[in-house]
Amino acid sequence: MKPKHRRLVFVGIAMALLAAATGLVLGALRENIVFFYSPSDIAAKPPAPDRRIRVGGLVEAGSVEKPGGGLVRFRVTDTASTVTVSYRGILPDLFREGQGVVVQGKFADGAFAADEVLAKHDENYMPREVSDAIKKSGQWKPDGKPESKGGKP
Repeated sequence: MKPKHRRLVFVGIAMALLAAATGLVLGALRENIVFFYSPSDIAAKPPAPDRRIRVGGLVEAGSVEKPGGGLVRFRVTDTASTVTVSYRGILPDLFREGQGVVVQGKFADGAFAADEVLAKHDENYMPREVSDAIKKSGQWKPDGKPESKGGKP
């Protein structure tokens, strides 16, 4: 075998190994990627039921229910659409109606079953995804707070 052919075989094997490694990395990342949706995005095109996603928005005023057993139900809104969320567990201390939240979980039986609830940590802070979703809905006010529909913003 000529040296030129050996180099071509070596480059071919290296390219095949690189392609296999890239495929394995992308496959592993696909399992861990969690996409962000606003309630309007979900209303327009619901995600697959087994797909793990994040939903962000404001906790709608008057929507928090605690039926017992550690279960909490509330609605997340971007002021244009709402998503009903059920969560079993302890809510963050900063969780309140009218405040920004990001919940992570899956859709099951027409409602969002969250396994993680993240609340904002500062009264001036709002997750970028939430503020972008509210801006996209056209409800964003220049002072950084969305317009309220009867509840406390």
